[in-house]
Amino acid sequence: MTAGLSGKPDSPESRLDRFRAYTVAHPRLVEAKETLMNAIRGAEPNSLIFVFGPTGVGKTTLRLKIEQLIAAELLSELREDLTRIPVVSVEAVAPESGSFNWRDHYTRLLHQLDEPLIDRKLNRQVDGAFAGPTMRFMPTSRAVGTEYRYAVEQAIRYRRPVAVMIDEAQHLGKISSGRRLLDQLDVIKSIANQTKTVHVLFGTYDLLAFRNLNGQLSRRSIDVHLARYRAEDSEDRQTFINVVQSFEKELPFEEPSHLVHDWEFLYERSLGCVGILKEWLVRAATVASRKGSHKLMRAVVESQALCLAQCEQLHRETTDGELKLSERHGSNAVSREAGLEHPRNRESTPDTASPSDQAPETGTASSDT
Repeated sequence: MTAGLSGKPDSPESRLDRFRAYTVAHPRLVEAKETLMNAIRGAEPNSLIFVFGPTGVGKTTLRLKIEQLIAAELLSELREDLTRIPVVSVEAVAPESGSFNWRDHYTRLLHQLDEPLIDRKLNRQVDGAFAGPTMRFMPTSRAVGTEYRYAVEQAIRYRRPVAVMIDEAQHLGKISSGRRLLDQLDVIKSIANQTKTVHVLFGTYDLLAFRNLNGQLSRRSIDVHLARYRAEDSEDRQTFINVVQSFEKELPFEEPSHLVHDWEFLYERSLGCVGILKEWLVRAATVASRKGSHKLMRAVVESQALCLAQCEQLHRETTDGELKLSERHGSNAVSREAGLEHPRNRESTPDTASPSDQAPETGTASSDT
């Protein structure tokens, strides 16, 4: 039994809490973390960064790691400037009415920015004659968030975060009929423009619908893909087994649980997503701990697994997203338009062209047939 700082044995609850907080620095997460940090550091101040992957792959864990890194980098500056915050994170909450609620989103942003008197913000966009320092307003019941937008922009300018992070950003795509998807993203793009602050959108493969809506957006956007582990790939398979082994070592039990022996079952019900695996093992460990077990038994693990119907649904969504992503990356439309599709055009240069590619001596242009 492990001992705490006081030298006394840990309670089951404290060991379980430690396991809940434990994360594995697996290769996919480390690569995505480095890619995202480099993107935030190197991007134009008004850029949009899209971080996408399957449900339960670990996007929220990635976001939390990035927040910690940014805070650590700014630590000395934050001590000197108490008005600055390192990063702003907010979840794009799924709407109840079927259409994304911008007013609610702005309110949540202002809370994260620690902005006082959120419900009594000055409306500085009204006519100057009425915009005195004592004029305050409350949004009307028909408001959609425009009253708060200026307050959000001002708060971001004042707090100067390195980035604004929006989790579950695919919910921005919940729109009513007649509104374009581009309009939704234009709001985020405009705030990034006005505040000169990088915005990072985390979400499922549904975020792919936001990409390349127009040329300007494509130019200012960066993709970060956090993929799952694929069992058909030998390297991915071994990495997943290593992840299982890492979790097994951290389980809050006295006896070894031998999870690695059941890695195929664990893979099947987690689809190779480390986030799903971790949440599953936490549920199972909680049940076993409450029963007073000394190890995590296979029966308890099975009882807390996602059912087959849930796994099938997640598998469909994941493979559909992976297919869309591969289609986007595999398209050669740009090469065709640029005249680079033919292998000879890619391999040859004017100085090294093969004799068959040279123009005939008669001066007439040759043509491929």
